[in-house]
Amino acid sequence: MMLGIIRRKAASKGFSATVLGQSVQRTWSSSVPRSYTTLQNESLLWKRLAGVQKVSCHVSVGGRVYSRPGREFTELLQTKYPIRLGYRSFSSDNGDLVDAVVPFMGESITDGTLANFLKKPGDSVKVDEPIAQIETDKVTIDVASPEAGIIQRFVAKEGDTVEPGTKIAVISKSGEGTTHVAPSEEPAPSPPPPVEKEKQALKAEPAPIKEEKVKAPSPAPIKEEKVKAPSKHVASEPQLPPKDRERRVPMTRLRKRVATRLKDSQNTFAMLTTFNEVDMTNLMKLRSDYKDAFVEKHGVKLGFMSGFVKAAVSGLQNQPIINAVIDGDDIIYRDYIDISIAVGTPKGLVVPVIRNAGEMNFAEVEKEINTLAKKANAGSISMDEMAGGTFTISNGGVYGSLLSTPIINPPQSAILGMHSIVSRPMVVEGNVVARPMMYIALTYDHRLIDGREAVFFLRRVKDVVEDPRRLLLDI
Repeated sequence: MMLGIIRRKAASKGFSATVLGQSVQRTWSSSVPRSYTTLQNESLLWKRLAGVQKVSCHVSVGGRVYSRPGREFTELLQTKYPIRLGYRSFSSDNGDLVDAVVPFMGESITDGTLANFLKKPGDSVKVDEPIAQIETDKVTIDVASPEAGIIQRFVAKEGDTVEPGTKIAVISKSGEGTTHVAPSEEPAPSPPPPVEKEKQALKAEPAPIKEEKVKAPSPAPIKEEKVKAPSKHVASEPQLPPKDRERRVPMTRLRKRVATRLKDSQNTFAMLTTFNEVDMTNLMKLRSDYKDAFVEKHGVKLGFMSGFVKAAVSGLQNQPIINAVIDGDDIIYRDYIDISIAVGTPKGLVVPVIRNAGEMNFAEVEKEINTLAKKANAGSISMDEMAGGTFTISNGGVYGSLLSTPIINPPQSAILGMHSIVSRPMVVEGNVVARPMMYIALTYDHRLIDGREAVFFLRRVKDVVEDPRRLLLDI
């Protein structure tokens, strides 16, 4: 835009522009050419504005006059009137059409896949109303309408790989010239011209040729010989199911990312899993006794996950090596505890993080879990809410899993797996009684963590869950 103003004002021996509402004027000195008519001269002028070459100039900002080199002029604009770079929608020459572009998606995300359009050409949209969804390796991002109006057309198709700043739709503020045809829909090709009857008449059919029937000589009689059947049975090819009963669907970016990370984890870590079982009687009784009062005071339900998070925090404090990680030839001990919670969503597995879990109480943990789970299922969770994490808890019990060996979430060194609660006969004080039991599993990197530390950690989780009063007494 600024270059266009320069082109229009170059012939008048000067130019003017507006930076954040302030008038900026520049008068060329005698050493600078006063006429720029070629692309080369325009490029030279642009470079001088960018501060590449030093030229004398007079700058008037709010009535004050400055006489500084061109580089200082650029620095003045950048310091006093900072301009934030970003991807913004822009309008056409008449100001009626605006472009909807892909927003910034995160520091580590360079592109995404246009998953689907939420609107159709001809639909009316409001300001900041989502019109499309971009699927990345980790999250799904909405593309919002920059202005209120009617979608004129789409300039991208579903499945396209797009980058931040890519235009995907054109929106008309007034609704004029709106077409209801998507760009993927191409006009049907016109039928070929009919064949002229004259040409058909020129094609003469050849006259039939009469063939005389020749009596073939009768073959000599052949003696029938008995053919011996093969001694071995010849195997026939297996009948495969027809292709029309199969469907080939491309993997989503999130699914491909999960597959890559899990395989990398399997190839990198020396994973070993140890197991134990937990009697859930006391934790279930604690929940039953105080669930109503807990909801009334904190506005969130008391679940089992908060108890296991607090138990895991206690175990990590007792065994700091579980919270550490290998980095090359070094071991990084992390003096903070960020618990990642694995959440299964319809689009794939996401792992939001509870920051500073060691400083939270039961109510704060439950509130954070509830908030992150809602965002994950709605697809609105951000990259910052999934970044980092020093230890992961995966609860396969919500799906009915009885026992599993979870896979480590890199770059962590261990993961705790919870499972379903099943009533089983247990010996308590010499008597066989039915108790609600849960198997728990700890998968750890055996390169860093020995079996002794892993078992001690799992025993601490078991002790805290079976008797939550240990947290109050710190024993």
